[in-house]
Amino acid sequence: MGAHATAPTPPSPSVPAWAPSGEPGTPGGESPSSSTSLPQGGQPGGPAGGPVAPDGEPDGTVTAQAVMVTPELPKFRTYAYGKAAAQRVDAYWRDAGPRATPRPAVLILHGGYWMGGDKGAGWKYFARRLTEQGFVVLSANYRLAPKAQWPAQRDDSLSALAFIKRHARLWNVDPRRVGVIGSSAGGHLATQLGAFGTGGQQVRGVIALSPPNDPLLAFKDGALPGASARQAKLRQAVTALVDCVPGSVADVAGLAGDCLARLDDASTVTHASAGDAPMLLMHGTGDFVPVAQSTGLASALRAAGVQATVRTVKGDLHAAQMLEDDQTFPMIVSWLKNHLKPQGQ
Repeated sequence: MGAHATAPTPPSPSVPAWAPSGEPGTPGGESPSSSTSLPQGGQPGGPAGGPVAPDGEPDGTVTAQAVMVTPELPKFRTYAYGKAAAQRVDAYWRDAGPRATPRPAVLILHGGYWMGGDKGAGWKYFARRLTEQGFVVLSANYRLAPKAQWPAQRDDSLSALAFIKRHARLWNVDPRRVGVIGSSAGGHLATQLGAFGTGGQQVRGVIALSPPNDPLLAFKDGALPGASARQAKLRQAVTALVDCVPGSVADVAGLAGDCLARLDDASTVTHASAGDAPMLLMHGTGDFVPVAQSTGLASALRAAGVQATVRTVKGDLHAAQMLEDDQTFPMIVSWLKNHLKPQGQ
């Protein structure tokens, strides 16, 4: 029942390290339309395609410009975790011996204003680098606004996470050692996984790059004098996400439903509580999603006794653009290894 990607042509000696935008463009790689449901029995397999060329808008699916040597290709396969076309997840893993210790896993959630982006575009190379560090990597798509309104995006992220844990043996994953990395809108979804419901029981740690953790704050910032085009676009994206306009005549009259209640649910701060997952929250100093989107969440988490770290990277960097900084990837790897290590170590 399952099909995997065909072998790609050999990559060039050096390629763009990050290209989270544009079409997949992978020679022989598998596109989202060719994804299949989980096979009944057998081991998944098939190498991934090559990296994506730099391109795109810095909206959470942006392209950084660093150049790195292509790592050895891991195995690759796309699975369906639900019936909708968007409910697909790409798996990247390396073979382990029959007695190998199960490995930690990292779920990647892409950005794109909750309205665009893709699990594969540009994240393939990042996923390969993480597999070299001993992680199994799974990158998920989710239903997009405005066709799907909140909390469909969170529901899909939770479903993808459950799918990974349910089928952990396929990739030699330890289901108790799963972390999540999200970029921009995907960073917001990542912090939701770490704080919603059972929080820390769902994931062991969260890394969020430029997460708009408080959509209502983003909505207000987009209307301020001097707001950038990207902030204005994020404001529009918030209304598409929750299917209402806060403060509009319809909202005040109750005709748009409980708009503020939906925005409250979409704010990760409102879900912060004891037992949530530890978080590393990162923003560029000139990010159009300001660090204030994370300082409030970090304060709420710390007040509940949860470890929360906020880091800034100098420059007008947003989401995956922070990977241009040569300290960002080592910081991510170190943080993941510390928080996804076996219990008791």
